[in-house]
Amino acid sequence: MKRTTLLIAVIVFAMFAITLTIGGVNADAADKVFRLKIQSAYPRGDLSMELLKDFASTANKMSKGRIKITVFADPELVPAEQLFEATQKGTLDMLHAVAAMWGGIIPVGEVEFGLPYAYNLPGEPDVFTSGQMIRDLFFETGYVDLLRGEYAKQGLYWLDVHSYGPIFTMATKKITTCDDMKGLKFRVEGSWADYYNALGARGTYISGMEAYMGLKLGTIDASQWDVSAVTGLNWQEVAPYRLLGGQNDVVVGQILFNMKSWDALPDDLKKVMTAAAEDYFNKLLKIYDGELKKVEELVKAGTVINSPIDDACDRMHEEAALQLWDKIGQRDPAAAKAIGIIKDWRKTLK
Repeated sequence: MKRTTLLIAVIVFAMFAITLTIGGVNADAADKVFRLKIQSAYPRGDLSMELLKDFASTANKMSKGRIKITVFADPELVPAEQLFEATQKGTLDMLHAVAAMWGGIIPVGEVEFGLPYAYNLPGEPDVFTSGQMIRDLFFETGYVDLLRGEYAKQGLYWLDVHSYGPIFTMATKKITTCDDMKGLKFRVEGSWADYYNALGARGTYISGMEAYMGLKLGTIDASQWDVSAVTGLNWQEVAPYRLLGGQNDVVVGQILFNMKSWDALPDDLKKVMTAAAEDYFNKLLKIYDGELKKVEELVKAGTVINSPIDDACDRMHEEAALQLWDKIGQRDPAAAKAIGIIKDWRKTLK
């Protein structure tokens, strides 16, 4: 009898101890503060980089202080070209950039960023409409699942997409036909060099920070960027013509997470990070809408001169793009699948 009583007491005590332990673990998990680092591929002063401070603040507020994100600009922790590797290794928890920077590692990244003409949208959608159209493409067609699968192979979690507004290609000369483009040197990113080569121009690459002087000295005749080419970098001073047609209406950016850092977050904080990233997407559109309105005023003042290409040249752009898509699709099964998704999506836009 005494042994039975003693055994019961031991069991009760053990159960009580386990309950305390589990409760303590849960309490610790609920109270733990996750300190994360994110670096942008862009320097201080870049609009999208500066808004990352708001992204960090939103995550902190929504998590009730359990997420604290420190924001860095290029090249404060690592140079932009090392962001991918640094995030893989966990030196950074997150990166903020465009996927074309890793196109040689993940071919589908080149597609994600925006192959020539892929995000060329019908009509003249404003920055909010075009941004939402691209978001719908990513989240309603299976595109995100494909991307997350490919980045997971590299130890990364694809968190979200955002838009920098339309591509801006500023030129030193007026361009209205494809003949006008022949022989001109276009500073572009990734596959866009092959695109312009196919149209008779010469695609090349130099740093965006060197483009102003290149345009001024004639080293290049045109250069590609986003709206900050005008509102931040003042390229219109040396290249006043804005090429219209054959461009993309959205420049796509991304936020990537180190997979171990992502997996370490409790489910409720993963939801917080997802919500904060979507909030960043929406707020960034508002900022770029304001910047585009500034360009409209510069056009009225004659400081920026719109230079639309004719219909024949636009058709040539589309044909060159489709041929390029086929070539890029041959690099990798995931890239081919992504291009197929985009082709099907574009049919719904007609």
